[in-house]
Amino acid sequence: MANKLMLKYGCNPNQKPSCIFMQDGSDLPIQVRNGNPGYINFLDAFNSWQLVKELKQATGLPAAASFKHVSPAGAAVAVPLSDVLKKIYFVDDLELSPIATAYARARGADRMSSYGDFVALSDPCDVQTATLLAREVSDGVIAPGYTAEALEILKTKRKGTYNVIQIDENYRPNPIEHKDVFGITFEQGRNEICISKDMLTNFPTKNQQFPAEAERDLLLALITLKYTQSNSVCYAKDGQAIGIGAGQQSRIHCTRLAGNKADIWFLRQHPKVLNLPFKKDIRRPDRDNTIDVYISDDYMDVLADGMWQNFFDTCPEPLTREEKRDWLNQQTGVSLGSDAFFPFGDNIERAHRSGVSYIAQAGGSIRDDHVIETCDKYGIAMAFTGVRLFHH
Repeated sequence: MANKLMLKYGCNPNQKPSCIFMQDGSDLPIQVRNGNPGYINFLDAFNSWQLVKELKQATGLPAAASFKHVSPAGAAVAVPLSDVLKKIYFVDDLELSPIATAYARARGADRMSSYGDFVALSDPCDVQTATLLAREVSDGVIAPGYTAEALEILKTKRKGTYNVIQIDENYRPNPIEHKDVFGITFEQGRNEICISKDMLTNFPTKNQQFPAEAERDLLLALITLKYTQSNSVCYAKDGQAIGIGAGQQSRIHCTRLAGNKADIWFLRQHPKVLNLPFKKDIRRPDRDNTIDVYISDDYMDVLADGMWQNFFDTCPEPLTREEKRDWLNQQTGVSLGSDAFFPFGDNIERAHRSGVSYIAQAGGSIRDDHVIETCDKYGIAMAFTGVRLFHH
């Protein structure tokens, strides 16, 4: 190991010189096993590693995250996949270990956003996970270790340039952190708050029942938000994030953005989508993009322009607005986390439309009464965590 690692450039090619180093003179807690990771790669790697490490500590399950531009596109734990999820995640032809299952879920949350992702694994990367990574468009991976066969598979990716980082899982950073902005140094204590079930005990709503699966999903949502650029909101179900809204100035816009992604995740499971007559040579990213268009209101324009012939053997019938709404109305049991309080009940109204049944948020708004009243209208159980999770 070494104290300093030079990089090609910073966030952009004109930002030189660039490096990562340890201020105290100690060795870096990472090894580059393959490739040449850049500045943004390391930002994604270090944020995502913290997420999956904490997620495994909180749930006891192997965890994975898919990061893009210093926020997660998806995060998940190793809950077995249904046949439908295997199909929409394009893994129905693979044997999946627990850690590979976690990554399949993390990648499947928002496949369009995960295109070209940086991956974090809580457990050593095995052959099954490496095989899955090898066929997805991805920039790199960070994990506490790699089996010899998994490393050889990853070294063949991207003509041998795939970024593979190994981190010392016992590394503990300094409790005080620094960041320079405009030549001025900021200092703060690290956000080392432990997110656990103890945060899910203050129930202001009439419904105060959180089943075990909801507790797990709320922990996942809150830990995901701890490493998501604020403002942020996360919808979770079945051991994975299904919609993340990051970096919005308004909380309702976070809730809408994340809710729209959750809706797309569920609509991908509609029988019409599962049976789309794709041409055999269509690549997975093109299928993702085409499914997104098919689900959207733009599909009628695609039909009118005849563009459907580029992707399908026969012209699929549209998925009507009524059919989409009927399908989405079947979605229930979704958990929702927020990195700060909801200021108005409009967030709850939007969340309800995407099947949210359980909420964890900081509380403390002057309109908490309105938020609670809106939850009670729909029978939603909500916990006030008393903890803000801003991340910048």
